[in-house]
Amino acid sequence: MSGVPVSKLPDDDMQAAPAALVRAGQQARELARRTGTAVVVVRDGVLVEEGVDNSTQQATPPMAGSQK
Repeated sequence: MSGVPVSKLPDDDMQAAPAALVRAGQQARELARRTGTAVVVVRDGVLVEEGVDNSTQQATPPMAGSQK
């Protein structure tokens, strides 16, 4: 992801929502890295399990047989 998405909603309370979602994703990937588990994300409308690379904390390609 390149940068934090910007909310286009007029409600002031919703302006922080995109950044909060990015932080939540980062925390989920950190937890997955520490526990050696996959992160489940939606890519193009499909649930996909992704492993997390311990050296970079970046998502790795989907795990074999993980598409649902």
